[in-house]
Amino acid sequence: MSSPARPVDRALAEPTASPSRLWVGWLVLASIGLWSGFFGPIQVLLAQQAEAVSPDHKEAVLALVTGVGATVSMVLNPLWGAFSDRTVSRLGRRLPWVVGGAASGAVAMLLLARADSVPAMVLAWSLAQAGLNAMLAAITAVVPDQVPSRERGVVGGALAIAQTLGVIAGSGVAAATGSIAAGYLTLAAVLVVTTLPYAVDSRDIPLPRELRPPMRWRAFLRGFWVSPRQHPDYGWAWITRFLMNLGNALLVLYLLYYLTDAVQLTDDEAEDAVFVLTAVYGLCTVVTAYLGGLWSDRLGKRKVFVIWSGLITAAALQLFALVPTMTAAYVGAVVLGIGFGAYTAVDFALITQVLPAAGDRGKDLGVINIANTLPQVLAPAIAALVIGAGLGYPALYTLAAAVSVLGSILVLRIRSVA
Repeated sequence: MSSPARPVDRALAEPTASPSRLWVGWLVLASIGLWSGFFGPIQVLLAQQAEAVSPDHKEAVLALVTGVGATVSMVLNPLWGAFSDRTVSRLGRRLPWVVGGAASGAVAMLLLARADSVPAMVLAWSLAQAGLNAMLAAITAVVPDQVPSRERGVVGGALAIAQTLGVIAGSGVAAATGSIAAGYLTLAAVLVVTTLPYAVDSRDIPLPRELRPPMRWRAFLRGFWVSPRQHPDYGWAWITRFLMNLGNALLVLYLLYYLTDAVQLTDDEAEDAVFVLTAVYGLCTVVTAYLGGLWSDRLGKRKVFVIWSGLITAAALQLFALVPTMTAAYVGAVVLGIGFGAYTAVDFALITQVLPAAGDRGKDLGVINIANTLPQVLAPAIAALVIGAGLGYPALYTLAAAVSVLGSILVLRIRSVA
């Protein structure tokens, strides 16, 4: 008769039991609050606040605040993930970081509500990024901790839907409240309320104290470099995600200016069009994220979905490049949502299957998350070079399409996943 599984089997082994739908629902709800906390400020409140603090230099202030925040995100996401890998608590490895991150993020929103200078904005938004990224690192890691690989397409699709809903909810809350301070206070409340059910029913898995490796700082810091020679599939997965997100960022960054300069809309018409295009794109993303993840799980295949998603995304970007009309923009938003929604769900499942070690899931997924954030930092510089050189939006969006095609092709270099 076999002996009962020890805690190590649950903490570090590949999960085999299916998670309950209720648990997935709590995870999705917490994720909606998390992404609301990210994008309510990014899309609405920080811009309004920058204008209120420095009307004559609002663009520079917004660039400074968001740039510092992006840098904090890139550094701390993998760091928090690594610390969560080593956390010994009866509550589990990830839950303390989910709860602590949500609490820190809510406090940062309160500080942002009172920020009346550029330094105060920078410090408060940096704290928000620190807290929200602790939560993001932990929530991302619980999927390979608790979801079998055969079901990660569906769960990845659910989290992609949560991200889309969080962006819409955060932007809606920020825009609907009567003041900047009220927007931040409401987002703080949303973050706490949506996290509570998961905090109560996280079913997180504790790491036995004897299995936590000794802390040696030099080895700990070296661990953030995952050798592509030793783990080539992980390296290729990082590159493909970086390229796909770079292509998407190049489109989104200058969409408003594209509509005014290339499509020839007025400023008011362009602002309304951005909202409508985002809603169309979001709706298509929600549908294809779930269906793509479900189909991928049932077939047991990942790469073919990532490849076709990349090619469909590239086709949408090329449509924006070659046909600067609103009709083409609406078609492009639909096609882009179809491609990028399925990509987001299936690529997440693929990445969880190429992680180098179970004991480093949080850290390794944090390093992967840099491939999400770094394009947001690089895209403005690339776009400025292309537009500044007089090549225009056809060249910029053709470049974005080419980057997406390259990302879809390179996924073929991944060998350990079908």
